[in-house]
Amino acid sequence: MLTIIFRSILIYFIVLLVYRLMGKRQIGQMQPFELVLTLIIADLATIPMAEVSVPVLHGIVPLLTLVVVHFMLTLITMTSQSVSKLISGKPTIVINPKGIDYKAMKKLSLTTDDIFAALRECGYFNISQIQYAIMETNGKLSVMPKADFSPPTNKELNLSADESFLPIILVSEGKILKENIVLAGYDNQQVEDLIKQQGGDKLKNVLILTVDKMGQGYLQMIEKEGKCFQTKRLVPHESL
Repeated sequence: MLTIIFRSILIYFIVLLVYRLMGKRQIGQMQPFELVLTLIIADLATIPMAEVSVPVLHGIVPLLTLVVVHFMLTLITMTSQSVSKLISGKPTIVINPKGIDYKAMKKLSLTTDDIFAALRECGYFNISQIQYAIMETNGKLSVMPKADFSPPTNKELNLSADESFLPIILVSEGKILKENIVLAGYDNQQVEDLIKQQGGDKLKNVLILTVDKMGQGYLQMIEKEGKCFQTKRLVPHESL
């Protein structure tokens, strides 16, 4: 029993390492060859876990081999457009100004229900609003709406707007994120003082606290409504 537990833990960390090396894509963002590798890895990982008679090394070697294959295919698809199209396919226009491209739809084995479901996921419920829709190689639909249905930009409306900045999470679920507060130029006491200044109580009751480069902050206590606030302008680390 202990042997099985040990093998399971070891394989778990090996698979975790493999997926970390492969990147952080979600299933829906994977190219076909990445999805195939993912399925094979999942299957290979179960063999040395369940079969004690199979040496652990016989499970680890194939996993590491697939990592090498993944990097080789990634490199090839990055350097060769033709090979990339062969392995991953190419984006296909399924909706154009004339409507749904029936030939493209059938080539991709799609139905009209599939297309309308994908449009709804993009926030469009009427095909007459769409100028172009492209089925990407990862199975996601990219939509270009017609000009009349395209959201206006601040530039088009002649509105001025400040640049947006990535917020730094200072506190998450009652815990101070030490690396982040250093980047933001805070220390533990300043974070606690900031919480109190914004009407919070104890640190352990903070659900989330963020501040961006311009001093725009957000604080939400557990089981309470969140609030935005303005504090002094930050000078975060250059990496941000």
